[in-house]
Amino acid sequence: MTTQYETTAAPIPMQWVGPMLIHFEGESFSQSVPLATFESPLWPSVGRGAKVSERSGGIFVTLVSECMTRSILLEAPTAAIAVQVSQALNTTFSELKEIVSTTSRYAKLQDLNIHIVGPLLYIRLSIHSGDAAGHNMATKAADSVIDWILKKHDNLKYVSISGNFCTDKKVSSVNSLMGRGKYMIAEIQIPTALCTRYLKTTPEAIVDLNIKKNLIGSIAAGSLHSANAHVANMLLAFYLATGQDGANVVEGSQAITLCQMHGDILTFSVTLPNIIVGTVGNGKELPFVKENIEKLGCSIHGANRLAAIAAATVLCGELSLLGAQTNRGELVRTHMSLERSTPQAS
Repeated sequence: MTTQYETTAAPIPMQWVGPMLIHFEGESFSQSVPLATFESPLWPSVGRGAKVSERSGGIFVTLVSECMTRSILLEAPTAAIAVQVSQALNTTFSELKEIVSTTSRYAKLQDLNIHIVGPLLYIRLSIHSGDAAGHNMATKAADSVIDWILKKHDNLKYVSISGNFCTDKKVSSVNSLMGRGKYMIAEIQIPTALCTRYLKTTPEAIVDLNIKKNLIGSIAAGSLHSANAHVANMLLAFYLATGQDGANVVEGSQAITLCQMHGDILTFSVTLPNIIVGTVGNGKELPFVKENIEKLGCSIHGANRLAAIAAATVLCGELSLLGAQTNRGELVRTHMSLERSTPQAS
């Protein structure tokens, strides 16, 4: 029996924040960003970081790598046979690459990583997906790869189209080490005078806080490949405003914030191995999403530019919050003034 569900809309408050100055792949541009969130202090916080970027020469964003992943799971009769199959697959990369390319004109197999547990074969496919985030594209390609492998090795058994070695929407080491989505690094250099004027603190105080809070605090908490203040806040707000899969904030927030002093200059960076965004595909046909992507200049320049803007947005929010937390009481005052609830009738 088929069940029909009514589709409605869930309105989320959204504001455009900025502009921020961004340098990416030889281009410099001033860009405001849409953020959809119920946490209203996020808008002025990112806005303050954006103002610093405009005054201090801008945010430099670097694309390290890009891919979408899917890990198929097959089972061999024994571990020895699993090893034999693994060795055979590593010699047939060109054939697997051809299979992937036939599933979509955009899909291109970039890498193949195999992990063996007992007789289980976890085969992680890394696929370039063009301007799409690539979830469905990678899954479709993985399905064809499964068919090909099972025909070549009829002693294997299918277990799952996804074996969690991808890893999709879960915290993992594999994504931080190998990347899933756009691997981005955003950097900025801030003179002491600008730090004092706009962030109301000193570079030394931010460096000290980052070490004790983000780095040591994250170790004490048992965080996995993650040392940041609130990357998830900016990423989710940006994802929702641009039609992305919000659940990808799980792996996306595995990020590292690094602060260093070089003379009287604060060098501030955020490394994000797993920004998963697309400018085409599911959700992008919604009118507000289409309009936002066009305003961001990404309907022409594509998903890499969108990821660069996301990384710069994260940096602005990280910088502003760390600045605020060096000053006792500032965070509480800001949240109370912006999020104070409406008094209840007596």
